[in-house]
Amino acid sequence: MEGFLPQLVLILLLIVLFGFFNEKVTKLNYEISLMLFTIILMFVALAVSLLLGGNAERIIKEVQTININEFLMEGVICFMLFAGCCNIRLEDFEKNARQVTVLAIVATLLGALIYGFMFYGLSYLFGAKLSIPVCLMFGSIVAPTDPIAATGILKKFGLPKGISFLIEAESLLNDGVGAALFVFFSSMVVADSNVKFFEVMGKQLFGAVLVGVLVTLVCYIVFAKTKDNTRRITVSLLAVSASYLLCEIFGFSGPIASVVCGVLFAYLRRVEKKRKNIEIETKEYTTFWEIADYLFNSVLYIMLGLSFLRILNMPHVLMTSIGAIICNTVARFVSLFISSNIMGEIPDGYDKLSFVKLLSWGALRGGLSIALAMSTQNMLDADTYHIVLGGTYAVVFFTTVVQGLSMKQVYNRISKKVG
Repeated sequence: MEGFLPQLVLILLLIVLFGFFNEKVTKLNYEISLMLFTIILMFVALAVSLLLGGNAERIIKEVQTININEFLMEGVICFMLFAGCCNIRLEDFEKNARQVTVLAIVATLLGALIYGFMFYGLSYLFGAKLSIPVCLMFGSIVAPTDPIAATGILKKFGLPKGISFLIEAESLLNDGVGAALFVFFSSMVVADSNVKFFEVMGKQLFGAVLVGVLVTLVCYIVFAKTKDNTRRITVSLLAVSASYLLCEIFGFSGPIASVVCGVLFAYLRRVEKKRKNIEIETKEYTTFWEIADYLFNSVLYIMLGLSFLRILNMPHVLMTSIGAIICNTVARFVSLFISSNIMGEIPDGYDKLSFVKLLSWGALRGGLSIALAMSTQNMLDADTYHIVLGGTYAVVFFTTVVQGLSMKQVYNRISKKVG
């Protein structure tokens, strides 16, 4: 099966079939159901391949040639982030600036460090003996929570407004911190001593914010003056894609610029509505981004499911998976516990321990982590690369399926204690 169109047809077919089955029968969270059912399909196809001489196995191998890294980082991630955050209120950022900053920066940094040193010790237990820089780079890959998973899954569980906003805002902003950490630790892996952490952090974050703001302000002039909703959609597409492209050229964080672009567009629309005291016709605009969000998220989770069987042939797969999940859970909990003592007031009446438990279990990972793990292929030997990629798949699967499916129950249990 070669070419873009056959792969697209297969993915759309799975989206329709699994989505319809879930709607009528299982009624799970939509994104989780797509990933879970696709993984089950892959295992069924693998079993069939053992019975029928390998034909199904060949199909699986061809399907898994889809490159998540290219799909996300060189394709649609800017649009997915824009769609996920274009309805977030900038006023909420201002109100919770301290909490969001601590979660996005301090918790992510601590999580990467704790994970890295824990996995370094575990790697010696199962004989891999990875270096500290490699383990810290691994920590930077899985430490940031995934904005696509958070906005696509967690917001549907009826979480309190304040807690829900913190989870979304943290996940939207901490990928820039994770990217800075990844660049810094990966430079240690390839022995580039010229890379400085705070310089990378400042460039990734502040450069992206500057680009996002400037491009949005310029594009919004046309957006505000036109009455054609189709043109408004096109302007928003131009703004977010141009912001991302400029960041790629100048070495800034494209995802952060996409988030800034989405939030600022939402804010400027509200200002325009308030100033003119009229209802702005944006039904088509809003509907377009809702459909885009639905479609891109669906494709992503199908691709994650199709790629899952890759980990079965990787070295130390069982120990790597268990170790990565344990390290991730502990690192997230400890980093949040420390951060909760300096972030100030916790919203919705939550005490520190309940807050830490809820955000620890609500820390989903997704395609961004997989894409970063895949990008390490040229800087690591084959065995180490497979350990990093396999461990990342394990964390993504566990947080998305296990934590995602049980998140509502965990929230209900914690909320009873809080209430």
